[in-house]
Amino acid sequence: QVQLVESGGGSVQAGGSLRLSCVTPGYTSFRYCMGWFRQAPGKGREGVAFIDSIEVMTYADSVKGRFTISEESAKNTLYLQMNNLKPEDTAMYYCVADPKCRYCSGEGCRRLSSWAHKSWGQGTQVVVSS
Repeated sequence: QVQLVESGGGSVQAGGSLRLSCVTPGYTSFRYCMGWFRQAPGKGREGVAFIDSIEVMTYADSVKGRFTISEESAKNTLYLQMNNLKPEDTAMYYCVADPKCRYCSGEGCRRLSSWAHKSWGQGTQVVVSS
């Protein structure tokens, strides 16, 4: 298991931006799969954005063109840059990691079952008002 600590959530108006961060203290290698899920009130968890060991990125259709996933190995940090935020982006956002995973893409990567029993952070809340 990898310890994951998210930050960067907050409240913004529609059209605004936020950058979420996920730090992996004590784990220096980023050559594995990581990503972000979100869970809106009353809904299930949705796979939002993922990146694998060769930097293949996968996005949910609802965030393509607005969200960007990236990593900064020197800081052991995964980011999710969220632009042009909409009220429907309001959710708790969770960072996930699987140190045994090297390649992840497409719908299989976004599936919640693919990340069962993997490392999850505690979440950071994002609220977008209209």
